[in-house]
Amino acid sequence: MQLAGDSVQEKVSSALGMLDAWLENENFQGWDPHDALNSPFLKALSFEKRLPGIFWVQLLKRLPLNLRPLLGVPKGYNPKGMGLFLSSYLRKFQMTGNGSYKERITFFSKWLRENIIIGYSGACWGYNFDWPNRGFFAPKGTPTIINTAFIGLAFLDIYRVLGDENALSVARSACDFILEDLNIFRNVAELCFSYTPLDQRYIHNANLVGAQLLAEVYAVTGEKNLADHARAAALYSSRRQLSDGSWWYGEEKKEQWIDNFHTGFVLVSLRKIAANLGQDVFLTSVENGYKYWKDNFFLDDGTPKYFHQKIYPIDVHCLAQALLTYLEFRDIDSEGTALALREAKWGIVNMQSSDGYFHYQIYPYHRIRIPYIRWSQAWMQRALTELVYVQNTPTV
Repeated sequence: MQLAGDSVQEKVSSALGMLDAWLENENFQGWDPHDALNSPFLKALSFEKRLPGIFWVQLLKRLPLNLRPLLGVPKGYNPKGMGLFLSSYLRKFQMTGNGSYKERITFFSKWLRENIIIGYSGACWGYNFDWPNRGFFAPKGTPTIINTAFIGLAFLDIYRVLGDENALSVARSACDFILEDLNIFRNVAELCFSYTPLDQRYIHNANLVGAQLLAEVYAVTGEKNLADHARAAALYSSRRQLSDGSWWYGEEKKEQWIDNFHTGFVLVSLRKIAANLGQDVFLTSVENGYKYWKDNFFLDDGTPKYFHQKIYPIDVHCLAQALLTYLEFRDIDSEGTALALREAKWGIVNMQSSDGYFHYQIYPYHRIRIPYIRWSQAWMQRALTELVYVQNTPTV
């Protein structure tokens, strides 16, 4: 693969600088694709029911025009977004030692500690909006395994980089939420964690991201119980990999689709679990899955497809996770870093605005330019920061 490496790297650094400036100007607050019910008007029209709530959420999510200011939806801090920002600024500090980045780390970690949802067995976080979805209705502040695991991993990284024992305590506490408060499907040597304490949906990316946190904390604390649960969760999802190397999003009939970024989550988390537990048994599953993902989710020019058999909508979340997945596999894929650079260049050219933020989605005849804070900006900052980190960190 031929790429003008230095020029692409310069474009990546410039694009990241523009995005950082935009985020800092917004004070890291913004809207979300799923925040329609933060409108008092739409919340009243949903009658606290799941199906009307889904209608309003999907309507605002699909419109290219942002009606949120008119409907009274405020910009806000999103807990998962704050966790991703924490990870990004920790990487920036690792690269530069810049004290201003350390101040950002303190700000994000303090906010996340102050916004732990109380009443559960451990530290946990949810969304800052009511979330009606195809499976159940989660009121604002309902903790989720995905939010909790990503934020827990960010705190664990603070411990690794800065030696902060309090950060390790937060990450370990998040494990207690996963182990004690979620609904767990058990089948002999397997288990699968539910998405929230309210549901019994068993979703592979959520199951494995949660298990990744358990496995990575185990690697620090040596607690066998964490390793046992992480291994059982990895067994559940690896054994349900399809023959072509792919995974359904979830096991229920209504959740049997295959998409780009959730597959990326599965691959990264399963690989991390294997590494932290020393479980080579999962590596064949990971390698087959990576080949399927790499072969089926991208056009030759780098366009990230949403589904394995369908391009649109071209979604910024697929783009961000593509960078992170390629970078994770760069040690076994000689093209990994170059492909991450290809995706970054494609995204900068096709999805970044002149103001610095990234558009949400592209359709054949229109695009949605709304600058969603978590879904788009936090993930793109995390991905571009990781790419710059990899490019500027000598290989040992």
